[in-house]
Amino acid sequence: MHYVFITGGVASSLGKGIASAAIATLLKSRNFKVRIRKLDPYLNVDPGTMSPYQHGEVYVTDDGAETDLDLGHYERFTNQSAKKSDSISSGKIYSNVLNKERKGDYLGATIQVIPHVTNEIKDFINSDLNKEDIVIYEIGGTVGDIESLPFLEAIRQIRNDRNTSSALIHMTYIPYLSSAGELKTKPTQHSVKELLNAGIQPDIIMCRSERPIDKDSISKISLFCNVKQDSVIPALNAKSIYEVPSLYSKYGLDEILLKHLKYNPKNYSLNLNPWKKLLNKIDSQKFTVIIGVVGKYTNLKDSYKSLNEALIHGGIQNSTKVEIKWINAEKLNSKNVKDLLKNCNGILVPGGFGLRGIGGKIEAIKYSRLNNIPFFGICLGMQLAVIEIARNLLKIKSANSSEFKSTSKSVVGLMTEWVKGNKIEKRNINSDKGGTMRLGSYKAKLKKNTKIYSIYKKNEIFERHRHRYEVNTKYIKRFNDKGFIFSGMSPDGILPEVLESKNHPWFIGVQFHPELKSRPLSPHPLFVSFIKSCLK
Repeated sequence: MHYVFITGGVASSLGKGIASAAIATLLKSRNFKVRIRKLDPYLNVDPGTMSPYQHGEVYVTDDGAETDLDLGHYERFTNQSAKKSDSISSGKIYSNVLNKERKGDYLGATIQVIPHVTNEIKDFINSDLNKEDIVIYEIGGTVGDIESLPFLEAIRQIRNDRNTSSALIHMTYIPYLSSAGELKTKPTQHSVKELLNAGIQPDIIMCRSERPIDKDSISKISLFCNVKQDSVIPALNAKSIYEVPSLYSKYGLDEILLKHLKYNPKNYSLNLNPWKKLLNKIDSQKFTVIIGVVGKYTNLKDSYKSLNEALIHGGIQNSTKVEIKWINAEKLNSKNVKDLLKNCNGILVPGGFGLRGIGGKIEAIKYSRLNNIPFFGICLGMQLAVIEIARNLLKIKSANSSEFKSTSKSVVGLMTEWVKGNKIEKRNINSDKGGTMRLGSYKAKLKKNTKIYSIYKKNEIFERHRHRYEVNTKYIKRFNDKGFIFSGMSPDGILPEVLESKNHPWFIGVQFHPELKSRPLSPHPLFVSFIKSCLK
């Protein structure tokens, strides 16, 4: 088994996650058994309680882990599902160490970063492996950050073990100074020096740049950073992130990496044909649709990263370029809803939490329902569709969710509020928020002769969830009478999973997050169907 460690320097947001995923794609395309894992230096136990503006979306795995959005890149590129054990943070590491200390596991020792914290990191790196050929570890943050030091020390110790085969890839940024008219390599040199101060010599340097990197710059980086010239790999901007594996292969990254790991690349032929076909589909798109996404984190696209990609995947399958019109729900109201949404071929209301922006989302749902515009509600989007229909069609004017307001007309609330025999769960400002939701993959049963059944073409599905509140089954008959049916339910019939309209061209709300399972090489059927309806 071989380890590949990927670090970043100079600046954050260089794209280490996509780089890690692209490298794994290249290795998988050579028939290696590959796995990618993430080491994050922040002190949160997981990103579940972090604002999307702070850290982008929270990605959820099948087994119920709330993880960094980079695991979404890993899954989309490798087409294999990640696990809870593929992501860990400094917060989780320190939590584990302190729990062991309380139990007396360290036999009275003084607990220190070295060796106790670094040993915990090494234990994670070496744990839960299953005969993979190559395991890739992306280290979050930027070299030089104080939070990253324990991870770098753990990596140094692992690489110092002669029984462990490893390679270290360091990703840096090459800025262009227009006043000087040249690329500058000094930031990269300083970044590598930070690594050397931690006792680590990189094997490969990947250079992110918005301009082609000339041979002189590559020679300078090679000389001052003590790596061979063919191990300095340009990482230039691509038209599509799905072009990245091909670009890296063009510059020889996969071959150089395999040589560092003592493989002969000639014995492992590369097959990128599925990705070449995908890129050809992207280049030959015939149509364009505009999708209005009404949310409250629209100023940062990474807040809805998986959603953005899933819409693109659905477009590729329909030979359609998807243009997303990001609409801030807080600025949308009954007076401007028509102007903001009039050019949209479809409207999507994504998941979220809290009261902020709810009024604007409900107005968007009402507009799509009344004007026969394809509507897709995800998680909170489905719950708000239930509230909008209850208020305006069922005439339950006080219909609401107990997440927003305590009311006797909760059409959405905690499941324990209406399931007989359960003690009602009380939540207040002191209740824990992290890790307390319905998380991970759950089964749902679909009703035959419904739109959702025609989309999935099967009566049982497994989809990923991340929510605390559920739709109240008390009102199901009244919804049916108005032409809205709950066409997907949990196996026990207690929890609604899918809402659809009998009388609308495409009006579907789902309690789960289908975007988390969409892949460029296998788009999610719901997004394919949604984009197809928007084309009409």
